[in-house]
Amino acid sequence: MSGPAADAVEKAVETVGDGLVGVVAFGSWARDELRTGSDVDLLLVVEDGIPIRRALYRGWDAAPLRWNAHRVEPHFVHLPAEDDEPSGLWAEASVDGVVLFERELRVSRRLVEIRREIAAGRLVRRHCHGHPYWVEAA
Repeated sequence: MSGPAADAVEKAVETVGDGLVGVVAFGSWARDELRTGSDVDLLLVVEDGIPIRRALYRGWDAAPLRWNAHRVEPHFVHLPAEDDEPSGLWAEASVDGVVLFERELRVSRRLVEIRREIAAGRLVRRHCHGHPYWVEAA
C-alpha cells in the first residue's frame, strides 16, 4: 500500500500504537462520491483496553492529515461484541467500507456479521433530514 491510504494507516499507528486493531475508510470516499468540501471518514478500531477520549483526537489533530486535498476525519471506536447491536458508524462501514489495515481479520469478520444482519432484514437503514441512521427491525 502506498499514497494517502498508507499515510492514514501510518498516522493511525503513530496515534494508537500496538492497540490499533484496524482502519476502515467509509462514506463518500468509499462510495466514490467525493465532492469539493467532502472529508474522508476513517473508522479507527482500537483495543478495548484503550479508552476513547479526546486525547486520541488531539493526537490525531496535532498534525491534520489530507487525502488528495480532502480532510481526513477519524472516528475512534472499539470492535463491537458479537451480541452487541452495532452502532450506526459500524453499520455504515459494513455497507461501503474498505479495510485499509487490520490485525487477525477481526474487523473484516465483524463487518461480515453486520452485513448478514442487514441482509437478513434485522438491521434497517432509515433517513432523517438526509442523514442515515440504523434501527433493529420490528
